[in-house]
Amino acid sequence: MAHRSEAGLRALPAPRASFAETLAGADPTADAERRRGLRRMKAVALGFLLGATAVYLVCTWAESHGVAAPPWVGYVRAAAEAGMVGALADWFAVTALFRHPLGIPIPHTAIIKRKKDQLGEGLGTFVRENFMSPQVIETKVRDAQVAGRIGKWLSDRSHAERVASESATVLRVGVELLRDEDVQHVLDRMIVKRIAEPKWGPPIGRVLATLLAEGRQEALIQLLCDRAFQWSLNAGEVIERVIERDSPTWSPRWVDHLVGDRIHRELMDFTDKVRRNPDHELRRSATRFMFEFADDLQNDDATIQRAENVKEQIMARDEVARAAETAWSAAKRIIGESVDDPSSVLRTRIADSVMRIGESLRDDAELRDKVDNWIVRAAKHLVTEYGTEITAIITETVERWDADEASRRIELHVGRDLQFIRINGTVVGALAGLIIYTIGQLLF
Repeated sequence: MAHRSEAGLRALPAPRASFAETLAGADPTADAERRRGLRRMKAVALGFLLGATAVYLVCTWAESHGVAAPPWVGYVRAAAEAGMVGALADWFAVTALFRHPLGIPIPHTAIIKRKKDQLGEGLGTFVRENFMSPQVIETKVRDAQVAGRIGKWLSDRSHAERVASESATVLRVGVELLRDEDVQHVLDRMIVKRIAEPKWGPPIGRVLATLLAEGRQEALIQLLCDRAFQWSLNAGEVIERVIERDSPTWSPRWVDHLVGDRIHRELMDFTDKVRRNPDHELRRSATRFMFEFADDLQNDDATIQRAENVKEQIMARDEVARAAETAWSAAKRIIGESVDDPSSVLRTRIADSVMRIGESLRDDAELRDKVDNWIVRAAKHLVTEYGTEITAIITETVERWDADEASRRIELHVGRDLQFIRINGTVVGALAGLIIYTIGQLLF
């Protein structure tokens, strides 16, 4: 039994949202003012009807009691009679939109209440066909000159600084919402682990081979040769200390100095020749070694394994293992300091970039046309692909409204203006009745 009850509850349709709930947040003061205005206009329209009725009754009484009424009384009575008919007809028409007149369920009355869903569907179709068509959207977007207006606005320094300020706020909120552990995990997987996954030997060997084929090693070799020569110029004391330390104890001191000076001169002469001669044998040997090393890194298993051992040693270092944590902590600190400081480099660069973009849009007609075309294509795509879904909001929203409440609310918004139909009906009816009566008197 309980199971059937629960199933029955689940089978019940979802309750309709009231129009008041749908428009939650509507201004009560504005609604109260609309309600007073509606009552005033209804009273005015009713006053016209009662006035026409009173005139009609007086004129009818004058004619039916044998009083020698002047001829114009008939004209006034005819006008008043027609005004009454027009007022009643238009009262019926206006009232029939929202409810049954006098509470009588006359067919084709309470139209909004009964045809709410069809009206919503029709309104959605009307909006889609007349406001959401690609042609209309293109015309409106091009007439708006969006790119030019954006360019003029962004080229102003105060506006650019405002954009930078808002961007900084968004950036700060985004950083605060991110969990440190998640960001560090992503950085570790996307950068650190991705660097460590492949073998280092072959790609390093290919890069080195490419550089060697382009002769890029010559600058490095020349730098090393220049540094070696500069070191040899001041190496006399080092050579002297080494000779004194390693020479036999029986060797005379002047012999040690003589040998040291000779070694120093030979060293300076040798390094000078190497640095001056691009085709020196030592330099060619170094180049051959680098070519062989690049090839071994790609093809020799032992060399590749040695590169892997070096990689493992590097990746095992604490600085590398905590690289993601360190990078994110530093980035977070820099961002936090920059976004809160109006004169920070980050906000200044954002403002400068925004101004440059604005100036380009403002001054470059070709760029403006290109951006406008992008906006037009995007808008037309949205309308073409999602126009039905967009206008379905109207249909679905109207379907969720409570019928009685929707009718009352719509009357509250448009009923005041509709009372002019009743007033006009009284006046136009009276004029029509007067014209018809006059024509009848002239013809008969």
